Amino acid sequence: MRYSALAREVFGRRFRNPVLLAAGTAGFGRELSGVIELDGIGGLITKAVSPLPRAGNPSPRVAEFAGGMLNSIGLANPGLDAVAADSLPWLGREFPELPVLVNVVGDSAEDYAVVVGGLTASPAVAAFELNLSCPNSHAGGLEFGADPNSVAEVVSACLARTTKPLVAKLSPALPDIAGMAAAAVDSGAAGVSVVNTLPGYLYAGGTAVPRVGQGNGGVSGLALLPIGVLATRRVRARLPSIVIIGVGGVRSAADVRQYLQAGADLVAIGTAALADPRLPGRIVHQLESTGG
Repeated sequence: MRYSALAREVFGRRFRNPVLLAAGTAGFGRELSGVIELDGIGGLITKAVSPLPRAGNPSPRVAEFAGGMLNSIGLANPGLDAVAADSLPWLGREFPELPVLVNVVGDSAEDYAVVVGGLTASPAVAAFELNLSCPNSHAGGLEFGADPNSVAEVVSACLARTTKPLVAKLSPALPDIAGMAAAAVDSGAAGVSVVNTLPGYLYAGGTAVPRVGQGNGGVSGLALLPIGVLATRRVRARLPSIVIIGVGGVRSAADVRQYLQAGADLVAIGTAALADPRLPGRIVHQLESTGG
């Protein structure tokens, strides 16, 4: 693999550049392998993985609007066993130098730990991204990431099952995102991803019917850019030495630079890559041609 001036060491792995594919938008890599050059990007964050397969939410699952997209996928995924037996081995064979972060979801701290423990032996895995926007079934449905004790419980449970770095993915709706990032790091996380989607709801025009089957969904896309940049800036000011993955609203090399200037080490592209899967590659070329 050819490395440029954009290359960096993160999580003890060599990232060719700071551009990642965000969780939920690139599957497990195979879905895009014939469309983009996966070994040309910095890394891949997989689709969510839960202990057991999930069918996801009823359709329709996505709805576009002027500022982005409302999505309600429902964390659909094939489950731990299938990912361990097929998805990660495929990535390891086809793209052995591509750093892979596995996005992890669950209904309890033990669910997260089971997934982390079940995948930690895979050489393809550079780190685990813990999606803390999931509802905690043991806490009456409150999101894990909304409570520092729940954050600490998840991170600690996962830390007991792996020596690989843990990244807490945090919601932009938190009143003190830097404080919650500190709670994750104090519990053993190596870094954070900021931000996840914002909660939202849209009606089908002139009706009382929601535009996505579940009703509410997550707002992603262009509207998240300044929110994610601010979150990155606040977390970096509070925690100067942790790894920060900036995510939300990235559509251009200039947007990547916004996150890097705010203090991000890596920058993930999500919704824009759904609309144009070749966009991340073009952004990498733009960054390389201008020196970052």
